[in-house]
Amino acid sequence: MTAPSFVPFADRYLPATPPDVALATLHDALRRRRSVRMFSDRPVAKSTIEWLVRCAHTAPSGANKQPWRFVCVQDPAMKARIRAGAEAEEHEFYTRRANAEWRRDLEPLGTDEHKQFLTTAPWLVVVFQLTRGDDGSQVYYLKESVGLACGMLLAAAQLAGLATLTHTPSPMAFLGELLGRPAHERPFLLIPVGHASDDCVVPAQALERRPLDEVMVTV
Repeated sequence: MTAPSFVPFADRYLPATPPDVALATLHDALRRRRSVRMFSDRPVAKSTIEWLVRCAHTAPSGANKQPWRFVCVQDPAMKARIRAGAEAEEHEFYTRRANAEWRRDLEPLGTDEHKQFLTTAPWLVVVFQLTRGDDGSQVYYLKESVGLACGMLLAAAQLAGLATLTHTPSPMAFLGELLGRPAHERPFLLIPVGHASDDCVVPAQALERRPLDEVMVTV
């Protein structure tokens, strides 16, 4: 077995303000994030999307395998094909797959099978999870690792003043087929990225957060 190699932890990030001040500033930005379904077609530079992926790519992962792929779609024709595939799956979901309780929980959000945002948003970031490495190697804690990367991408987009949505048409196999991805890449999340439209509205329920004492336990 190869002996582990270690280097000094020299490149440490130190905030310019006390921790609580730095965290309050970050919280103020993150608390304003909303799942947006009304996008503007205002362009977003490719370089900005590259920075979002760089930020997501800093996420920790099991054994540092980095089991993610970010397929960033700008081409209008491909976005149209993705929308058609998503709406077909969503039609099945809303008419047959979702049980009564699930549909009832979705009612306050006003969602349905129509996904105009998939063609309006300037970018679609399709996140794939790698079930093995490109070299065939084993990966670990797959969903946990990719989920962490997605969370960091959403946070980075918010800090850049961009709107996002976590869209999960189910099943999502059509995304791999449309985008020509290999069998070891499985769709994980579809994230439209852009700017909210001037007339954008969000569900009132989306403004609500449970109080801290309901989600945090100190022992």
